[in-house]
Amino acid sequence: MTSFLPDVRNSQTPKRTHEIIIIGGGIAGASTAYHLAKLGKTDIALLERHQLTSGTTWHAAGLIMQTRSTHSLTEIAKYNVELYSTLEEETGQATGFKQNGTLGVARTMNRLHECSRNASIAKSFGLEAHIISPKEAKEIYPAIDSSIIEGAVYIPNDGQTNPIDTCMSLIAGAKKKGVKISENIEVKDLWKISNGNYQLDTFEGILECETLVLACGLWSRDLASKLGARIPLFAAEHFYVVTEPLKDSKPNLPVLRDTDGHVYIKEDTGKFLIGAFEPWGKALPMAKLPMDTSFIELEEDWDHFELPMSKAIQILPCLEKTGIAKFFNGPESFTPDLLFMIGEIQGLKNCFVSTGYNSEGIEYGAGAGRALAEWIYSGAPQMDLSFVDVARFHPFQINKTYLEHRIPEVLGSHYKMNWPHYQPLSSRGVRKSVLHDRWAKLNASFGEGMGWERPMWFAPEGESIENAYSYYEPNWYKYTSKECKAARESAIIIDQSSFGKHLVQGRDACKFLQKLCAGNVDVPLGKLVYTHMLNDKGGIETDITINRLNKTEFLIISSATVHPRDKNWITQHITEDLNVTYTDITSAYAVLSIQGPKSRDILSKVTTADLSNDSFPFATSQDIDIAYARVIANRLTYIGELGWELHIPTEFTQGVFDLIWDAGKEFGLKPAGYHALEHLRSERAYREYELDLTPVDTLLEAGLSYTISWDKEGGFNGLEALKSQRASGQLKKRLVMFKLRDPEPLLFHEEPILCNDNIVGYISSGVRSFTLGRSIGMGYVNHSGGVTKSFIQKSKWKIEIAGKQYMADASLQAFFDPKGERLRK
Repeated sequence: MTSFLPDVRNSQTPKRTHEIIIIGGGIAGASTAYHLAKLGKTDIALLERHQLTSGTTWHAAGLIMQTRSTHSLTEIAKYNVELYSTLEEETGQATGFKQNGTLGVARTMNRLHECSRNASIAKSFGLEAHIISPKEAKEIYPAIDSSIIEGAVYIPNDGQTNPIDTCMSLIAGAKKKGVKISENIEVKDLWKISNGNYQLDTFEGILECETLVLACGLWSRDLASKLGARIPLFAAEHFYVVTEPLKDSKPNLPVLRDTDGHVYIKEDTGKFLIGAFEPWGKALPMAKLPMDTSFIELEEDWDHFELPMSKAIQILPCLEKTGIAKFFNGPESFTPDLLFMIGEIQGLKNCFVSTGYNSEGIEYGAGAGRALAEWIYSGAPQMDLSFVDVARFHPFQINKTYLEHRIPEVLGSHYKMNWPHYQPLSSRGVRKSVLHDRWAKLNASFGEGMGWERPMWFAPEGESIENAYSYYEPNWYKYTSKECKAARESAIIIDQSSFGKHLVQGRDACKFLQKLCAGNVDVPLGKLVYTHMLNDKGGIETDITINRLNKTEFLIISSATVHPRDKNWITQHITEDLNVTYTDITSAYAVLSIQGPKSRDILSKVTTADLSNDSFPFATSQDIDIAYARVIANRLTYIGELGWELHIPTEFTQGVFDLIWDAGKEFGLKPAGYHALEHLRSERAYREYELDLTPVDTLLEAGLSYTISWDKEGGFNGLEALKSQRASGQLKKRLVMFKLRDPEPLLFHEEPILCNDNIVGYISSGVRSFTLGRSIGMGYVNHSGGVTKSFIQKSKWKIEIAGKQYMADASLQAFFDPKGERLRK
């Protein structure tokens, strides 16, 4: 039975029960409350333990940027201008918002290329962005030393705002619609009760709610832990200084972003505010923060700030003789991947978070607050939020030692070059395959995927394995091209032990998966099923392969990078009435993939199993003996060639590898890394989750209708949405494959797609095809009249790369082996 403390006779005391309680009175909590109220949810209490904005929001710089390095992030960020430009008029509370623009200067040609790519993304959204010369930059910002830059990007509708006033304006808007705002109410404890509600212990008494939102910045981690949840947050020190007044600081100046110099500079009432995202930040354990204190300020650290300040003086020489009125150092919360986190906490229904904004709460707060409010209101995300979903993290990423080592690099990543395939330097060696030493001896260059150390490419013995990143010709291309050639002509061996491996068992396991998956999983033993789990709108939530081990056991294989999220999606659908158990067996098996025309010849040397087409057809699985091990052999491919994926009990893996490696020498077997895998799978137009498949894409749009079991008994989640889309006629959105006619430019990700000179989509994944001799890619095309084969053939296609447009051929099929004949030989 729920017990309550005696009532407190105080007019400021909140109601004891609310539909929704939000903990945290900063930008995250205020924006969520405001947008929930706009949706009609007014039985809301927002609690702040001190004063509103007194956590992190009060010392934010208040920069407003719309354009980001990806379309997904830009979709969220661009809303800030839309909201903040009208908020004062709506609420009557001034925000300090002004659209004075952003000027991003580039000291190098590589940075200018990056700016140009971001300007192309802006164009996709109809946002105004101009790549300008050093001379033009100086005309806009007279105080800069234009001799040290190669050019700049000018976005006139960006700007700045006053963080406290903006937050209070959101609060005013929420209050007008009935949200209860309470300051100086600390939540001392919280727990979940038997009816599914949450109770909060405050000095005002016990409060109860159906839905709980943790939006309290650095302190979200500690409150979540009281519910048995662990979310990866760690603090870092964030620095800025405010100068004495000087004549060069004029009200109409745009915000200056000198990312090569690690600084941003904004006009601040006739002074300059100079903030830093230095190359390597300072992690800050929570124990070092003053307890129960609002408006926290930390000690000055001029030694640490020296580098960005010296760079600021380079770009603005007037600063050299200008005094400093204020040195500010405050704590900010950071996540392991530089992306904020929102969404429902795993295992805690109706408990949501909005936190970890990595010093960008004002910039993302508007869009993130709206997105989370829609999620809470509708019961599911209304846009693709998989990349910021709190469920994306693995338990090891919540380890405080891991975070303390990773977060300084994360802070610096704000202003580092956004290189394709960049590999972090910190917190490495977290998870290693049992074959790690073998790959190291073969001179592998390792990268990280969900903490796994995975070979990305192999250099000849004695040559460097350091990455030389480039938008033009990364140094690993000459080696990766040879790995791809071997895959097409002989054979390669790839370590895919990082696959997520989910074992679903029980009397109701088949019934459960039939309802959850779009494909038919009630298949004969040993049959492999490529399938997907969908949301109610038919959007793709998982991209998996299922191996039916026996009548009541199914092994689900998923990508390493989405393993935690897939696990969450599966387990949250296991209800008490089902006889179903879930076990994560990722560490139990290593995976070796042997792919290529000679793969059958090689494996036939090490096993007595019959690997012929008749005895071992494509998309089937058998238990076979290799060396002393019993191995699950799946005849599958992710590169479009004859091949097998071998799931080997971890303790037997080294012996199996050694035998295969020795047997493969006479057939030209080569080790290959994940770069080769990416190039090869793109040639066959195999989709990758998070890039080509997301929760807002359907199987029909993705060209995967062949995986749908339309008529299976009982249907499946998302079936009605797919039927409705099919019945509507021609698809207005569809995944299309592209091949550049010019052999020189490179495709990576996010490049706009133009149809008859109009932007109709963007590249979701792109590579240089070493087999075809030019870049290829795929991306969703939108057309109100339907994206049909005829429409594609009759249209003129271009891809824009950093402001330049290149002619392209388009197709609904892969450009390499479109009928998939090679993999069935």
